Amino acid sequence: MKKLIVTAIIALMPVLMFAQPAFSKFEDREDVTTVVVTKKMFEMMGNVKNKESQQYLNMIKKLENLRVFTTQNTKTAAEMKATAEKHIKSAGLEELMRVNDKGQNIRIMVKTGSSETKVKELLMFIQDSGKGGETVLMSLIGEFDLNDISMLTEKMNLPGGNELKKAGKGAKGPKGPK
Repeated sequence: MKKLIVTAIIALMPVLMFAQPAFSKFEDREDVTTVVVTKKMFEMMGNVKNKESQQYLNMIKKLENLRVFTTQNTKTAAEMKATAEKHIKSAGLEELMRVNDKGQNIRIMVKTGSSETKVKELLMFIQDSGKGGETVLMSLIGEFDLNDISMLTEKMNLPGGNELKKAGKGAKGPKGPK
């Protein structure tokens, strides 16, 4: 019986390890500012009664998880980039948009949902190569419309909102404007 339990645990370990969020290793670092918003928080925010923000509240009910990591440490930024690249491949994300402007590189990747305009996962990686530049990694999971994401980043004052607004205006699926 003991061998059976040990064998079952060993067999399940890869599944349990895979279930850990890809970016959780950055959560407790001193050189990383972390914002994590869980499904429960989105549910609670979605129940607030406010007619002005009803569209926003309806949208956030569809979200499951938001993680934003920022750092100015170049070593940590390189590790974030490598982790993001690995996650992009393993999660099957497709490039939605890429911007290179005055030393700031921005990549927005998505995994489409039930239709071309619906997104299951959005990953945004911003790297500013200027002196004291900041690196931002944002992961958003749920079932949402890309056009609604710029509203979320604006209301929550998250980095990259302008880029998401540009991507959302012309998006017709993961390939971007058509």
